[in-house]
Amino acid sequence: MALNGAMASLSEWIEGARPRTLPNAVAPVVAGVGAAIALDAFSWWRSALALLVSLSLIVGVNYANDYSDGIRGTDENRVGPLRLVGSGVAAPKAVLTAALVALGLAGVLGLVLVALSGLWWLLAMGAVCILGAWFYTGGKKPYGYYGFGEIAVFVFFGLAGVLGTVYVQAGRVSWAALAGAVAVGSFSTAVLTANNLRDIPTDVESGKRTLATRLGDGGTRRLYLTLIAVPYVLSVVLGIFHPLVLITLLTAPMLLKSVRAVAGGAHGRELIPALRDTGLAMLAWAVLAAVALSF
Repeated sequence: MALNGAMASLSEWIEGARPRTLPNAVAPVVAGVGAAIALDAFSWWRSALALLVSLSLIVGVNYANDYSDGIRGTDENRVGPLRLVGSGVAAPKAVLTAALVALGLAGVLGLVLVALSGLWWLLAMGAVCILGAWFYTGGKKPYGYYGFGEIAVFVFFGLAGVLGTVYVQAGRVSWAALAGAVAVGSFSTAVLTANNLRDIPTDVESGKRTLATRLGDGGTRRLYLTLIAVPYVLSVVLGIFHPLVLITLLTAPMLLKSVRAVAGGAHGRELIPALRDTGLAMLAWAVLAAVALSF
């Protein structure tokens, strides 16, 4: 824990927010914008608000995870990026406050978006997203510790992120939007899968029962490879109806190093680039899909 009076630097707070995860927040909104344009329903201010909600939510969940894992001692032997509480550079209360501020901002911005759109039933979905962010590692029985983290990421940063962005603009969704939601959700889940693959040894030691610890090393590697294949299968299917979407296949080479690392048995820090490259491939896929759907 942080010593009395210890205060993290600005750069440490930024690192604690885990900026490498931001593609997980941006990609679903970008894909949703493309689908909204295809429906002739694009609204720049609705898109901007959706993006701010998504960014606030992921920063909030990152700080919340830092706080909850830190006070449990899960991060004491962590291999990955800096954790503020686990490393002792910030007091738990300070990190908790940062998490609540970010999640609160997501809630306020979401309320503004819902009020201006008149789609009040979406408040329920927003509440579920915020609760999901907190209870991923927070509370007495965090679902992230019982193997449900991947499902939550797929739902929140795939289905909800993409389809929500489309719906607040068009008042409906489309098959293209659904395909984009599944693709982005698969990418985002693959990022978490690579993360949890890296952390299997320390998670087993701390009693954190992620899906990766349940599937084991080999099963988790196969899951990752399956997840990153899904978006490209959908690219081909969607390309039948929107031929320009086939340009998303150009992002596949971005994953070659990640595939080699995961399939080749890389461990620990050797897997960190796979998280980065998977996130960047997801963002590139979403951008190219949005451009393709705009024509």
